[in-house]
Amino acid sequence: MDNALVMLTIIMIILMFIIAQKDAIRNLFGLILNVLAVFILITLINFGLNPLVVLAVIAPVIVAVSIFMSADENEVTFIAFKTSIMVILILFPIAIIVQYLGHFQGFAAENVDELENLSLDIGVNFSNVSIVVLVISVIGAISESSIALAASLTEVIDQDERMTIEQLKNQRKIISEQILGTATNTLFFGMLGSSAGLILWFTRLNYRFSDIINSKLLVADVVTMLLGMIGILVAIIISGHFVQKNFVIQKNKI
Repeated sequence: MDNALVMLTIIMIILMFIIAQKDAIRNLFGLILNVLAVFILITLINFGLNPLVVLAVIAPVIVAVSIFMSADENEVTFIAFKTSIMVILILFPIAIIVQYLGHFQGFAAENVDELENLSLDIGVNFSNVSIVVLVISVIGAISESSIALAASLTEVIDQDERMTIEQLKNQRKIISEQILGTATNTLFFGMLGSSAGLILWFTRLNYRFSDIINSKLLVADVVTMLLGMIGILVAIIISGHFVQKNFVIQKNKI
């Protein structure tokens, strides 16, 4: 297992340098910082701090590192950062409501064999932990979508100095559809790939359909995917709005 991780890490680093060249060091450093941020988040929750308070502090840090360490264009990164923070604020109460309605915190019945010899009295509110997991899991998709749209639209504007607002709206619609399609498919196949073994297990053990759709393990993955898709959609709308707003302001100054 360790050999596989080392090999994949080396391949990833080599490809980063081939594609990003000198920027690979900055991107790699940003990845390390985000890993450290997640480690700090887990450590603080383990120390007994409120998971939601810890999330409110660490989430903006993760977003900032993900965005500002991946691009040089100040206008693009600032728009993407504002967008990502706004989307997280929108998704946060949704995650709380979904968790309250779904009750998919903690461990599932399928984990009983692994936990039967362990103490479950660890003093952690797993309901809040589930909310943290939901939000942290979709931050990457939100940041990627917001910066992709902002960068693409900004590039289109820079290449055509005579662009009108109507042309920008058409370009925004086309680019938004492309990013939405690829990003949501990425989330879907990521969820499907991680849950394929579980679904196969349910099928082989003749689980009823009602048992499958009420499985805590599967529902948690599906909810994360749907929350991510909502986040991507909202991020595309808000990011496009900011770019278009800046474009109109620049046009009025001319």
